[in-house]
Amino acid sequence: MRRKALALLSGAVTLVGIGAAAGAGSAAAASGAAAGPALSISLTAGRHAISRDIYGMNFAPAGLERQLKLPVVRWGGNATTRYNYLLDTANHASDWYFENIPNTVKNPAALPNGSTADQFIDQNRHDGADSIITVPLIGWTPKSRALTCGFSVAKYGPQQSTDPYDSDCGNGVNTSGQYITGNDPADTSERAGAGYVTRWVSYLDKKYGTAAAGGVRFYQLDNEPDIWFATHRDVHPVGATYSEMLRKTESVAAAIKSTDPAAQTIGPSGWGWSSLFYSGYDQQYCAANTCGAVPPDMARHGGVPFATWYLRKLRAYQQQTGVRLLDYFDNHWYPQEANVDSEDDTPAVQALRLRSTRMLWDPHYVDQSWIDQPVMAIPRMKQLVAQNYPGTKVAITEYNFGALDKIDGGLAEADVLGIFGREGLDLATLWGPPAFSDPGAFAFRMYLDYDGKGSAFGDTSVRAVSAAQGMLAIYAAQRSSDGALTAIVINKTHHALASPLTVTGLAASASAQVFQYGQADPKAIVPLPAQAFSNGSATVTFPAYSITEFVVPASGLVPDVAHLPRATSTGTASGPVPAARPGPADGFLRATGFGGAKVADGWNPTAWDPPAVRPAQVRPPR
Repeated sequence: MRRKALALLSGAVTLVGIGAAAGAGSAAAASGAAAGPALSISLTAGRHAISRDIYGMNFAPAGLERQLKLPVVRWGGNATTRYNYLLDTANHASDWYFENIPNTVKNPAALPNGSTADQFIDQNRHDGADSIITVPLIGWTPKSRALTCGFSVAKYGPQQSTDPYDSDCGNGVNTSGQYITGNDPADTSERAGAGYVTRWVSYLDKKYGTAAAGGVRFYQLDNEPDIWFATHRDVHPVGATYSEMLRKTESVAAAIKSTDPAAQTIGPSGWGWSSLFYSGYDQQYCAANTCGAVPPDMARHGGVPFATWYLRKLRAYQQQTGVRLLDYFDNHWYPQEANVDSEDDTPAVQALRLRSTRMLWDPHYVDQSWIDQPVMAIPRMKQLVAQNYPGTKVAITEYNFGALDKIDGGLAEADVLGIFGREGLDLATLWGPPAFSDPGAFAFRMYLDYDGKGSAFGDTSVRAVSAAQGMLAIYAAQRSSDGALTAIVINKTHHALASPLTVTGLAASASAQVFQYGQADPKAIVPLPAQAFSNGSATVTFPAYSITEFVVPASGLVPDVAHLPRATSTGTASGPVPAARPGPADGFLRATGFGGAKVADGWNPTAWDPPAVRPAQVRPPR
């Protein structure tokens, strides 16, 4: 549904220098704006490094990757779980009828040289981005380049839905609505364990150099293994247990580390909230049965939640062997509130989308979904690591808050990127990247290229506080290359807001460059007249639905502040993480809709309009 145009109450920033915050009300009245919340920045407080790797994407369009100089791009999603680099063929699992679909390459006889994976890495190297390559833990990979399917109608009988291009390929659900069981994994796949991964990493090292020499830097330990029982049920119909996940992590990660010791590993990459508490086995069991707070697999492991147990076991492995198998603790986070991660753009969903970003950090925000409690995704993950496997970094390799082609989606994305930096996340890659001219792309530009000349948001986060972060969100950072202060303010409301902005660490007289993006001109970041500060204070009017960036050069800062060193470790500004109530996993069933509806990482073929050609040719695998 297309959103109606919103009335722009103020088309430009009103720049009025003042000496005290008390002037906000009169300034607002003069500009026709409402009085906004007070904003403050302190250059000497809350300092920690911002990892540039938080500005990554999955399968980024080449032009956007090049223009933004993205730091990292991920080869991930359901179809990368069973991708055979030797054949350049992927099984598209539940996303597309469990089919092996070979990619189109110029010279199949030369494979694996020139595969789609090679082309992906080539593009990233050309554009200066690091690659994340997903390797299989599942133990299976396509056996040939032939078009084959996991649930043949001829072999397993009539099914509820079939591929519109191949009526023999079904969705694995019979006409009475039951999952087909007892099928043969060898219909499409062959075994692929640690040796297969070793051969692939060796091939990539030989072709591109080791991770330390500029080759592939990151290897992801599969994709959402806790829902293989749904997405890849043709070869893994029973949910992965605690023990299976540890055994396969140890085997495959050790193979990677022994082949390329400098390579960084990422895992276990669960689908969302339930992944922190339940194994795939328990998620499947609880979706089908009445399930208490301690389901069977958890009970077999002392009642300890899955992520806690997994991290502890990997720490014990390192203590015993001296080898760190997991470098990044990763989990996927999609908003679970109704219609947020979608193209729905009704006013109610717009407001919920802009509010839902608080699930990433806010201890006071009760998630307005089946989760129904504070999520605090980033602080929670950092706490899990600190308590159970210190030194492990934290990643979110899939997320999307929806509507990246709409202004509100662009504002939400800008808010998310600000949160990632402030909360000390180490790596993130957006799923479903925006088109070059979408508001979501401009959200990235505000952090990576706000002036069209490659100028970027700072790399040392400093304390930035809004009296109402849900109305005006603020993020600030100092740039180590030139000492400049950069600050971003996002107006999430439909009204222009005039707010006092106070900056501790400015010279008595200072001015900032101003760049703005919003609904007034959704196809450009607009430079505006300089903002004057008097003794570190000003009142600024922020237009409705806008992103405003301030850049104060080092000459406008107090000398001691201008020369502060860049912070070298990431941190978090949030308070204590509240205890979670994982409860029965019936919420998982409602969230993912196993039995026919949308899963966390894919689409339902029976509800999707088929493309003119096979999906592998029109979009990357998810």
